[in-house]
Amino acid sequence: MTAIATAPTETIHVDDAVVACDGGDGALGHPRVWLRIVDHQVQCPYCSRMYVLNEGAGHGGGH
Repeated sequence: MTAIATAPTETIHVDDAVVACDGGDGALGHPRVWLRIVDHQVQCPYCSRMYVLNEGAGHGGGH
């Protein structure tokens, strides 16, 4: 099976390499998932939001 890349629905700039995504929209969102930014950005597999690590930001050492 081949993974299909989807265009991001929204780009969110963050200061921590570990982010939680629940799709927003309350009950219309998705289950909360924790994503780790390894190489500058990560895309949520549920809602396609793109999380981009800000220049000089931390690395989520507390998580």
